[in-house]
Amino acid sequence: MKNKILIFVALVVVLLSFFCCGSASANEMEMQSKCAILMSADTGEILFKQNADEKRPIASMVKIMTLLLCFDNIQQGKLNFDEMVTVSQRASSMGGSQAFLDAGSQYKVDDLLKSITIASANDSCVAMAEHVAGSVEGFVNLMNQKAKSLNMNDTVFVNCTGLPAPGQFSTAHDVAKMFSALIKHDDYFKYTTIWMDDFVHPGGRITGLTNTNKLIKQYNGCDGGKTGYTSEAMHCLSSTAKRNDMRLISVIIGGPDSKTRFDESKKLFDFGFANYQSKIYFDKGDDIKQKATVLGSKNKTADIIVQDKLVVFGKKGENFGDLVIEIDKNIKAPLKQGDVLGKAYVKQNDKIIAQTNLISKYDVEKSGFFDNVKEFITNW
Repeated sequence: MKNKILIFVALVVVLLSFFCCGSASANEMEMQSKCAILMSADTGEILFKQNADEKRPIASMVKIMTLLLCFDNIQQGKLNFDEMVTVSQRASSMGGSQAFLDAGSQYKVDDLLKSITIASANDSCVAMAEHVAGSVEGFVNLMNQKAKSLNMNDTVFVNCTGLPAPGQFSTAHDVAKMFSALIKHDDYFKYTTIWMDDFVHPGGRITGLTNTNKLIKQYNGCDGGKTGYTSEAMHCLSSTAKRNDMRLISVIIGGPDSKTRFDESKKLFDFGFANYQSKIYFDKGDDIKQKATVLGSKNKTADIIVQDKLVVFGKKGENFGDLVIEIDKNIKAPLKQGDVLGKAYVKQNDKIIAQTNLISKYDVEKSGFFDNVKEFITNW
């Protein structure tokens, strides 16, 4: 009888520990690192923060902005992956983490971006900065302008590498904002999960590149990130992970050692995936499979696509809400590609919690005189 009672008590203890000590709440988590944040990549909602607005040096996480400007230029058609970049003496002599570029030699943009993303190459950063803006100083001005446009109000850039520099600082929250902007470029992910690669120089010399972000091998769903370390900034890491429809961003600044920054990033992601959920109703550019009636047009209708991603984020167990599609009634030709034709939104308890515009996929011409005559004859 005594044994049965002991077994029963043990089972109760196990069950209580399971229910009471499952996923930690945000209030129960404490980081050894100086600053930390966990954020939804799609909505910007903050799930956890610790000194997230404290201004600190961020080491090589500065390169997130360097990469962002490069990918912006590619998207805008000002730069392409096959373009050749001539390496200056200044770029080749940067030191620190590098791809060991040869001064005076030419390298493809594609290779330089890969070396920055995988191996945090300082020389490649300077080469790209000079190529894009004419000088490092001009590029840094662009970095600070972009920071303002992203509402990174507690950030100042002094260089494009993150090497120690007086007056250069950011915050965990601002790093999350710029990293969120970077990962919107699909091309960024061409490089992020490469673990090791050979960087071939014009003369045939090879530099081995090794990814500094160990989470891509250690954490299920992690497919991107940027490490950083200086004695002043200590160990830093911004990373992203995706499972199902939910993508999260974590930032660690001022970790006491390299292992801690990775472990605490995992801890943040575990908390996010255990307690939150996300549902994507439409991705940017999705066709909604309905057409808009266009008065006075040659083809009478217009194809409709979604302007921006429509996603709802919330705690697990919450209702996502109902999708509503509204197409304007009095749409008149002509239309330009991108003209607003209506809206799609998610409604929860009579409140709109997420929305996006519906836009014209193509130009729509106004019907001409002969089109009208032809229609008259056909209908007559």
